[in-house]
Formats: sequence, C-alpha cells, structure tokens
Amino acid sequence: MVINENELILIRGLPGSGKSTMAGKITPNYFEADQFFMHNGVYDYQMEKIGEAHAWCQKKVKHAMIYGFNPVVVSNTFVKRWEMDAYLELASQHGYRITEITMSGPLHANVHGVPDEVIARMRSQWEK
Repeated sequence: MVINENELILIRGLPGSGKSTMAGKITPNYFEADQFFMHNGVYDYQMEKIGEAHAWCQKKVKHAMIYGFNPVVVSNTFVKRWEMDAYLELASQHGYRITEITMSGPLHANVHGVPDEVIARMRSQWEK
C-alpha cells in the first residue's frame, strides 16, 4: 500500500490575525480568496463578487492538487466551519491529508482595511 503524504493546510482566523503571514512562511505559493481582488498590486474588494472569489480560490486549489503541489495552503477567514467543506472534499478526492491551523493571537492592522465592526461581527459568529 502506498501512502500519499501530500498535505492540505487550511489556515483560518479573523482579519489581522496573521493568516497570510503564516501561509507565506509555509510556502510562497498559497491561496486566498482575497487574491482574486488583487489587480496590478492593488486590492479592489467588491462584495458582490465574494462568491466568485471563493469559487476562483477553490479552482486554484483543485489545479494545485491535480499537479501534485505539496503542501497546498489555503488562508481564508473560515468563520463558519462549513466554509472549509469544499477544500475538505478536494483533499478527499485527491488524497491529501488535512491540517487545520487557527490563528488566535492578538489582531494587528489588517491589510485589507476590514472595519472593526465587521471583525466584531465575525468574532461573534466564530465556530470552533
């Protein structure tokens, strides 16, 4: 029996918790839905496109797994546990073991300018 050692690492946490920093320390080639909104080095978030951004991120992860990237790292808030389901399914389909990292330290200024009231709402909805 051959054991596949490929790993999917899901990094979750509130904005400003250090998810992207952690992902970049693991691999320079990580995936985030926020990357969808980057254009020529400028972040242009459009709330009406958030579903498209997550679908884009999932597609990128699927392709990385098809090509055998290891590890595959995804950094998103994942406030609700179900938000990880598409990635868990991809891991199952492609034989990746799963590691989940929750960033819970003190929040720093978040690079995307998420308002404090939005972060507070996310914190109140957080699922462990």
